[in-house]
Amino acid sequence: MLAAMSTALPSASSQATVAARDRGDACPGTLRLHAADDGALARVRIPGGVLDVVQAEALADAARRLGDGDLHLTSRGNVQLRGLRDGCGAELAGLLDGAGLLPSPAHERVRNVVASPLSGLDGRGVRDVRAWLSDLDAALCASGPARELSGRFLFALDDGRGDLTGLGADVAVRAADDDALVALSSLDEVWRVAAHDAPRAALLAAEAFLDVAREAGARVWRVAELAVPARVLRRAAERRLSDAGVGHTREPAVTDRADAPSPGLTGDALCAHVPLGRLTGPQWRELTGVAARTPDAELRLTPWRGVVVPVRGLDAADTADALARLTAAGLVTDAGSPWPRVGACIGRPGCAKAHADVRADAAGTLSAAGRSPLPLYWSGCERRCGHPRGERVDLVALPEGGYRLTVAGPPDGPARTTVLTDPSQLAAALAAMTP
Repeated sequence: MLAAMSTALPSASSQATVAARDRGDACPGTLRLHAADDGALARVRIPGGVLDVVQAEALADAARRLGDGDLHLTSRGNVQLRGLRDGCGAELAGLLDGAGLLPSPAHERVRNVVASPLSGLDGRGVRDVRAWLSDLDAALCASGPARELSGRFLFALDDGRGDLTGLGADVAVRAADDDALVALSSLDEVWRVAAHDAPRAALLAAEAFLDVAREAGARVWRVAELAVPARVLRRAAERRLSDAGVGHTREPAVTDRADAPSPGLTGDALCAHVPLGRLTGPQWRELTGVAARTPDAELRLTPWRGVVVPVRGLDAADTADALARLTAAGLVTDAGSPWPRVGACIGRPGCAKAHADVRADAAGTLSAAGRSPLPLYWSGCERRCGHPRGERVDLVALPEGGYRLTVAGPPDGPARTTVLTDPSQLAAALAAMTP
């Protein structure tokens, strides 16, 4: 039975994120493991989600030898290894370092960079951002100030199509003709810089955020948490750019956006969605096996818990065979599947704070989710780890059982909420709550 509690919540635009952090950033990494109910957890940063085959195999080896055998994709295109045994930290670091996945121990948690995963593969976008990705990662790892960024700080490199617009990056770079537009998340203007200056300008903008936070005595992790006037942050960024000799002009921000890649074949890319972001060992081997047959020999993990395999150089028969193999392995390659619209945190039994096995409930109600006009995200507790931004249906497990179902609509509109006591009644609840 549904106990309706329709309540108007404040609009998203009225909920300014201002935070004062009274403790250090505990975000896990490769060298700082997190203790979870199912064992230790490591989060491996993979800038742009780009892995060569050797690195992909090293991750699988680490998961098999030290953890639960699976690879867990995050909403930033990174990989989590779960169920790690006690005392394996040094062995894990050695495995990843040997594969080039740990270029700077001092910076390993701040290498949070997402990039348009189809860049250079489908004929869209203004430019291929791979050169930007390499240059930004190198600059990050060489920057002394950047070591002070939190493990939650996010850079985005958009090839001009707008697919990363909705991710809420702290510093975003977007290709624009022969230039680049650099943005800080709390400002409604961007700086136009020469394309070759884009990676350096992105790092300078992040360092300006650190400057302002330090001068304000603010202990914050994200740009949106910084409670200072916009002109203060703008002035600090422009001072950094000018001092570094980066030419720049200011103009209004670009806000148009594009959809995430759909499962299937798109241009020279084979796109597979990973249900709930969990890749088994056999699925990972199929992906790396396909990648190994291509000239690029790489995988691109996406912020939407998917994997893109560049298939340039494969003929039609080999491409069709690769698609069939991934489908047979249980990966989603059908653009009509509801799975890309359903997400969940780890839930029980992996997390002690979770009140429900949200993954089982999400899988058990997949057909109902497919009829929803909005994507769904299931959370085991109020922290809502990994939840997406934008319009969606949030289902948060309650301590007394059941879920609080909230329809988060446009930013300037009220949210609608009710209580779902039985997940099997999701279809009826969604019909009543969504237009």
